[in-house]
Amino acid sequence: MQGLFKRASVSLFALILVLPAAADAQTAKSVPESQMQMQLSFAPLVKQTSGAVVNVYAEKIVQRQSPFAGDPFFEQFFGQQMPNRSEKQSSLGSGVIVEANGTVVTNNHVVDGADDIKIALSDGREFPCKVVLRDDRVDLAVLKINTKESFPTLPIGNSDSVEVGDLVLAIGNPFGVGQTVTSGIVSALARNQVVRNEFGFFIQTDASINPGNSGGALMNMKGELIGINTAIFSRGGGSNGIGFAIPANLVKVFLASADAGVKSFERPYVGASFDAVTSEVAEALGLNKARGALVVKVSEGGPAAKAGLKAGEIVTAVDGISVEHPDALLYRLTTAGLGKSVKLTVVENGREQQLPLTLARAPETSPRDQRTIGGRTPFSGAVVENLSPRVADELRMPPESSGVVVSEVKEDSPAARLGFEPKDIIVSINGTDVKSTSELSEIADSDPGLWRVEIERDGQRIRQFFR
Repeated sequence: MQGLFKRASVSLFALILVLPAAADAQTAKSVPESQMQMQLSFAPLVKQTSGAVVNVYAEKIVQRQSPFAGDPFFEQFFGQQMPNRSEKQSSLGSGVIVEANGTVVTNNHVVDGADDIKIALSDGREFPCKVVLRDDRVDLAVLKINTKESFPTLPIGNSDSVEVGDLVLAIGNPFGVGQTVTSGIVSALARNQVVRNEFGFFIQTDASINPGNSGGALMNMKGELIGINTAIFSRGGGSNGIGFAIPANLVKVFLASADAGVKSFERPYVGASFDAVTSEVAEALGLNKARGALVVKVSEGGPAAKAGLKAGEIVTAVDGISVEHPDALLYRLTTAGLGKSVKLTVVENGREQQLPLTLARAPETSPRDQRTIGGRTPFSGAVVENLSPRVADELRMPPESSGVVVSEVKEDSPAARLGFEPKDIIVSINGTDVKSTSELSEIADSDPGLWRVEIERDGQRIRQFFR
């Protein structure tokens, strides 16, 4: 099923939830009761909001290698006739202006790897822009239009007030046919396992979403942004009535980080790992429903340990808001914000209790001591660091990882040619455990001649011999 999920970025504008104005988020909702109500139009809200929805054009230069590259015989005769060449690749997504100074929110995958990015407004004007902050895990990016002009904006609402059944409108440019408006409803909330290796908490809608909608906006009844469109479920590349959007409350936290000028988006460090609660686990623990996040491991001295969280317990809510799965727990902690304190509802042996958890940055428990290995060693050209929760978070590794990790491999270096990769943990050399970058440097300087290297890659141990 995983392969059926597709990014919605090629040539579409934006996803927008537009409904008649409501006085308050708690106002009772009702279905149309007369023909007059059925004839109500969304046109006024479309006109009001479409100016804040933009196209995002991204271009990058890619190198096309000659088919004869690396073959001495063919290079001798044909290499000059078919040299390596560079060419431009273009992609088109959508974005939403959220600040009058030209701050735009879109998906990270729309601008990933781009060398040149332009914003096109609904009135046809184009502006260059720069990337202020981007993160592939939450699939969000903040762009800044390079001008002092003031722009129309879309206010950011509270995505927690969204309910299944709320009406939605999608405004975009599907398949490049021109600006198009489609309608639908919110089909589901808190969807996870939508796209592999991504933040798993999405709003699902049946409004027609097609390639090009990535980075678009979802709006509530008051014309507020409640989500950023990011993916579709499709067998053939077109809309099947299942689209997904990143909730606006996460967008708020991400935008605040961009406005603060940080270099990377940080999520709270919990110091624990979690698993989904299966029906078998729920039955064994006496739960009437398979929901929540099962605590698998708690790191010593971490925030979870200080809060009193223990392996085997189940977290069922954060600040009274129910969590259905581990991704929902991570979402609630992330949107709460660094430095804040939350109350976890924890169940163990049928007994429920409240535990206070302080949300902190991932700590650098040991100095990273970044070094570039040189000399006549298999590691020459590898950049190594001491692992800590902070370094593990930056490298997208499990927070409990420890040891010495390869954070970068220089192109065309001996380490690259021998197959070393970023995130490789160097476990031992010639039977000696490697516990720090200084120890690795000492061993490398000794030049033993024969190298028996053991590394850990994606949880698997690999042993190699080099001379």
